[in-house]
Amino acid sequence: MKEIKIFARAGQGAITTAAILGEAFFYEGIYSYAFPHFGAARMGAPMNAFLRFDNKPVRLRSQIYNPDYIIVVDPTLIKSENCFNGMKKNGIAIVAIREGFQIQAPKGIKVTSLFAEKIALEIIGKPFSNTVLLGAFSKVTGEVKLDSIIEAIKKRFLNKPEILEKNIAAIKKGYEIVS
Repeated sequence: MKEIKIFARAGQGAITTAAILGEAFFYEGIYSYAFPHFGAARMGAPMNAFLRFDNKPVRLRSQIYNPDYIIVVDPTLIKSENCFNGMKKNGIAIVAIREGFQIQAPKGIKVTSLFAEKIALEIIGKPFSNTVLLGAFSKVTGEVKLDSIIEAIKKRFLNKPEILEKNIAAIKKGYEIVS
């Protein structure tokens, strides 16, 4: 079983990110379980979403303390939420960054950073960088195919074609710009 922990602020799409990624794994025949954790329910408060995936049913229902992967939607949380704490050796972090932002990850953690919010603003017109990060996650980890994420996003925005097309473009851009 592998585990993903998503760091964001309430309203930045972490729960949506986990749900879309979980559905993408489902399309590939992988079992997944996505769930949120947050304290005070207010916009902008730090929160987490979690995702476990495996070739067999996922029965574990606790929070994730030692993730294989992290996705950081808001880079201001890296220090305050100690995002790298507990990551497994050789873990991978996908991090949205802003101009002048420096990331110091522990030894043994691979960090892929990208200006996801800037890309989202250019493509979607809003600072929702989660779909950009999903594309990057697909490419960097190789755990889930880009087409599966696109299929999951199609289902999510089925009745909103303009939003759907912009998010697909954002996913593809996130995939293209990372190595």
